[in-house]
Amino acid sequence: MLHPVGPLPAAVYWRRRLTVLVVLLVVLGGASWLAVSLVAGPRAGGAAATGTAEPAELPALERVVPTVSELRTPATAPAPAPAAPAPVGDPAPAGPTPGGPCTDDMLGLEVRTPGQVAVGTKPTFELVVVNTASVPCVRALDKQLQELVMVDAARTRVWGSNDCFPESSSDQRTLAPGEAVVFPIVWGGLTSEPTCTAPRVNPAPGEYVLRGRLDTKVSGDAPIVLG
Repeated sequence: MLHPVGPLPAAVYWRRRLTVLVVLLVVLGGASWLAVSLVAGPRAGGAAATGTAEPAELPALERVVPTVSELRTPATAPAPAPAAPAPVGDPAPAGPTPGGPCTDDMLGLEVRTPGQVAVGTKPTFELVVVNTASVPCVRALDKQLQELVMVDAARTRVWGSNDCFPESSSDQRTLAPGEAVVFPIVWGGLTSEPTCTAPRVNPAPGEYVLRGRLDTKVSGDAPIVLG
């Protein structure tokens, strides 16, 4: 084997053996390279695909603290307009108490006259008290609290029912709603003044006015003509 046998010189056979050995090494090297390429190729492709699909992992600080571009300022809703304060008015006045006193605003006061009387006669006038409230109430209707006064066109006092013959009584009454009480008052036909010391005479014919009073409650004017 190491000593070639044949008709040719030994150097020829050694060259042939060396050529075959080189070719064999080249074939084996190419086969090894091809095998390595086939094995390494899928791994490289997988690594490339992985690098494309998955981004590089963020550092720990960037995972915790977002960047400025990632921050979003929440839209601020407009503040609701303040509600208008409810109008504050005076509290409703309490209604009258049933059975309580009749105040002046719970009473109506009226003077009734014949309208026209002859000079020197003794006409009868009427002082009318009415409970205008919706509940019964109590009021003193004493004689000394009642008064009629006559004045002329110049508003000069001519006569008063309590000037010369004042009366007194105790008359505490409970007036039902709408109830009217009538007090007749007779006039002697003569003038008078509060002290009843001035001469009393017949007033001159003309137009006069009567006003009534019940304590602090005052009536409207009632016309009377003397003829």
